[in-house]
Amino acid sequence: MKKGPYSLAAPLFEARGSNRTLQDISIRFCGFGGQGIVLSAVIFGTTAVTKAGLNAVQMQSYGSEARGGECQAEVIVSAHPIDSPLADSMDVLVAMSQSALDKFFASLKEEGMLIIDPEFVDRPAGVKQAVFEVPSTRIATENGAKLAANMVMLGFLQQKKTLFSAEDLKAVIADTVPAAFRDVNLRAVESGMQWARQWT
Repeated sequence: MKKGPYSLAAPLFEARGSNRTLQDISIRFCGFGGQGIVLSAVIFGTTAVTKAGLNAVQMQSYGSEARGGECQAEVIVSAHPIDSPLADSMDVLVAMSQSALDKFFASLKEEGMLIIDPEFVDRPAGVKQAVFEVPSTRIATENGAKLAANMVMLGFLQQKKTLFSAEDLKAVIADTVPAAFRDVNLRAVESGMQWARQWT
């Protein structure tokens, strides 16, 4: 249960009820406050639970300042009951600030996937992980809302992992974000999906 906007490592939800064969997948979104880091994890986990019938648990932590301070959120998705909300290492790292990448890169598995916004993050050299540069801030700005960069990342991630459909993700976003920002967020997530298709 959510305990408050600044609580450390507060689990937001856990649900069960899928017979699909799926290995656990752990994802960390990280950046700074105001980028929608926690919202990204909540939307991803909610879509997995409510649309795909999977299990999910989500955790979050903030730095000393909510907006502009360090922020990270983790989500674990599985076809099986999840015993712990904490993962020893991550399958996917979405980094939207350089300081976040510097802090959390070591938690990414060698066979993992790194997704960065090149406006804020330098591409690491000589790493074994698959690295994808997604100019989410630029794409979101072109769609009318810089703060929708997190939605671009969600769209990209949906296409790369396909744990649920594009339409399912859009439906959860439409139900989650304020009505005044629904259209711009949906345009941003679709743009992220389009960016991902160039690697397919």
